[in-house]
Amino acid sequence: MTTNQRQGAFQLAINDEELFDLYQHIPYRVAITSNLLAIDRDAKIGQQTQLQTREIRVLLNVGSYGPINAADVAYQSRLDPYSVNRAINSLLQAGYIEAASSADKQRSKPVQITAAGQLIYDKVVLHMQQRQTQLMQGITAQEQAQLLQLLEKLELNAEQMLANHVQQAQLQGQTVTRDQKELLRWQQRTEKMLTDTDG
Repeated sequence: MTTNQRQGAFQLAINDEELFDLYQHIPYRVAITSNLLAIDRDAKIGQQTQLQTREIRVLLNVGSYGPINAADVAYQSRLDPYSVNRAINSLLQAGYIEAASSADKQRSKPVQITAAGQLIYDKVVLHMQQRQTQLMQGITAQEQAQLLQLLEKLELNAEQMLANHVQQAQLQGQTVTRDQKELLRWQQRTEKMLTDTDG
């Protein structure tokens, strides 16, 4: 069944062109795919590790980019800092990551993967690579490259849009959460990175 066929099985409530057709809404369609690909929904991942989803995502970031600190993991994964810190503490206790030696005195100490963590990392990455191969069946290399470019644009636009919403809320005297303030920091960091790259 194609998405068009599934859409046909769920007609709009009434024949009204002004009703919001979710199947024509790109963020909704991206969210559907994201929900399907959530790590905790994959039975094979569950067979390989008993870690929670956020712990797996943090372990993957540490394994790929470590030594790395919590703030950088949050920025890379777009997980909220509280969830990242909880995951890091759990992974430290389990012995899957460890504190890394650092020459500079950072407020957020970097962590790196351990031998035990590397074993899980390797299993999960292998399965993720296999998943990608299956997902990309019938999608050309050119289409994959275009998809990555479009996803990058969507991510940057989403970050800018949400940061603008936070700024507007602040200007209107509304209370904003720590997670919302984090969006501002991420957006400022992205802008600085883009400026540094252009320079």
